Amino acid sequence: MAGPPNAARTQETLAVRGPTAADRAKLDEILATLPELDKPQLLLRWRNHLGGTGPAHLPTWLLSRLLAYRLQTAAFGDLWPATLHQVRNAVSADTKHVATPFANRSPATREGLDLRPGALLAREWRGQLARVTVLESGFAWNGATYGSLSQVAKAITGTNWNGHRFFGLRANGNNSSIGRRASSPPLSAPRRMRMAGAKP
Repeated sequence: MAGPPNAARTQETLAVRGPTAADRAKLDEILATLPELDKPQLLLRWRNHLGGTGPAHLPTWLLSRLLAYRLQTAAFGDLWPATLHQVRNAVSADTKHVATPFANRSPATREGLDLRPGALLAREWRGQLARVTVLESGFAWNGATYGSLSQVAKAITGTNWNGHRFFGLRANGNNSSIGRRASSPPLSAPRRMRMAGAKP
């Protein structure tokens, strides 16, 4: 029984005679099944059709697309570097900016959190529930608009707070509970009882 065709031999054969209609049909069948395969199956297809080991570190969706691209370039050939250079120059001349290879992400906060307009943040402070709405240009609380979460936290508490820490969006570095200031030490048992009105 013959094993899988050698990728180099397949490329040489296609380069001499070009892909036939049967080759195109077979490639179309292979490409149609790729999105349904899991990562081990994709890596097996990579080894069988292209030879060598596929990039196992890639996510499945990207591995599937890369395998499809590599199979098509093996069958039909890749772009010449001069052609690719012309295409890139034409795109940058038309758009007057450098094209980004990936889609732009939505803006995130300094701590890396993605707060989209319309999101609702809630925090209980001294028995009252404070609800803050994320706007395009800031945050809304009690009918007023603020430029940062720290300004909202100060309006709620009357003291300076890190807004992300106040709303529980960033944990303290010392593993203390979220919401307590990092500078305040944990309460001892007698102090907690005195604050609650009980006698030690």
